[in-house]
Amino acid sequence: MTTNTEREAVFPALDPAAYPRHALHSMERDWPETNCYLDIWIEVLATLGLPPQACLGFAVTQDFEGDQFTFFKTPLEDLESLFGIRVTELAIYDLVERHVTEQIARGRLTLVEMDSYYLPDTQGTAYHKEHGKTTVAINRLDIGNRTMDYFHNLGLHRLEGEDFDGIFQRKAEPDAAPFLPYTEFVKFPAEFPDQRQVVSGARELLRRHLERRPQANPIAAFGEVFAGQVASVSARPFGFFHLYAFNTLRQLGANFELFSSHLEWLAGNAHEGLDAAIEDARQISATAKIVQFQLARSVMRKKFDKLAPALQPAAEAWDRLIERLERASRQTKIRAA
Repeated sequence: MTTNTEREAVFPALDPAAYPRHALHSMERDWPETNCYLDIWIEVLATLGLPPQACLGFAVTQDFEGDQFTFFKTPLEDLESLFGIRVTELAIYDLVERHVTEQIARGRLTLVEMDSYYLPDTQGTAYHKEHGKTTVAINRLDIGNRTMDYFHNLGLHRLEGEDFDGIFQRKAEPDAAPFLPYTEFVKFPAEFPDQRQVVSGARELLRRHLERRPQANPIAAFGEVFAGQVASVSARPFGFFHLYAFNTLRQLGANFELFSSHLEWLAGNAHEGLDAAIEDARQISATAKIVQFQLARSVMRKKFDKLAPALQPAAEAWDRLIERLERASRQTKIRAA
């Protein structure tokens, strides 16, 4: 591979020590962190001067999948439709850091699945405690000095030294399995669309996603099995509780808090009649947060009968939200006609 070693960062001006996180990651929100993949796109789009709120219309499609709520990710086709950003899988046949360096030289981000054990921003949870899969977007890579700047969770961070060696498995045994993480690379267009085009595209995407929404209330479906699932969780080691809560209540709450921000953004761009729908989405988020606290107490006390009723305000808000959005969609079609 031929590499321009003079370029070590996609966004050279960014410094993790002075990086201002986007408002969608404000600690004042119900769910400051959402999930590793979407958190990356919030910060990357903001760095590009693009509104991350525009690409969140897909959140209305979230369903209850029986053992978890849909792990929400911005569809790659939405990123291309809205912003002209193309995301493609990167084949790994050489050292991962060499592939990353090549793409950085071309002005492209790489999104790599890595071990959270070596990520300093997970201090207090996984860092040097637990091995887990997560995705980061690499902005700067200096192989000689063993440093890496990466987007993850709430912002932009830096790792170095032994963590650099660990994240790229540079000290693995000779007979160890090769490090072949799932990796994507991001191609940016020569020019981004203007605000008017982004707003128009976001409205159309929301209409399409609304047509793809669950036909039955996913929160009500969750409520029917919630108490039974928690009873099973309570018999497992307590650490399993966090995994269960992350994949159920946190995914539900964070999804709809982001959806409320999407609707707010549309409302701020001359899309009228969304105020009540915004409040419904916020109600789902707030209820999920409250129930997550109740869930912890229920697991400790082995009492589960109050969990399903506690979800009812969120289930009712979902019904209202969908009804309001469908009404607004019909009215938009009538005006367009």
